[in-house]
Amino acid sequence: QVQLVESGGGLVQDGGSLRLSCAASVRTFSSYIMGWFRQAPGKEREFVAAISGSGGTAIYADSVKGRFTISRDNAKSTVYLQMNSLRPEDTAVYYCASKVSIIVRNAGGYPYWGQGTQVTVSS
Repeated sequence: QVQLVESGGGLVQDGGSLRLSCAASVRTFSSYIMGWFRQAPGKEREFVAAISGSGGTAIYADSVKGRFTISRDNAKSTVYLQMNSLRPEDTAVYYCASKVSIIVRNAGGYPYWGQGTQVTVSS
């Protein structure tokens, strides 16, 4: 069983930055692929970014590429999402998710989820 707890959300102005964290309660954190997803009101949950267990491979949604950076600290069992140049359309609940094996973009491929953290970007 993997437990994930997100933190770091909040209210920020257009163009601002936030860093989200997701702490995992799991014995072999480096074995897990970690992903970030988001869901805005009335919309489906969408992929944001994912990172391999070693941290050597990261993939991003086109909408955040060049603005967001995913990273992980395996010693702390924590994954991060640094979000820069935030836009109002980035407003959503952001979820951390984990899985084993290969990196995928579809939310259905991730069996473990956190409770989410709200990010609101004001214009």
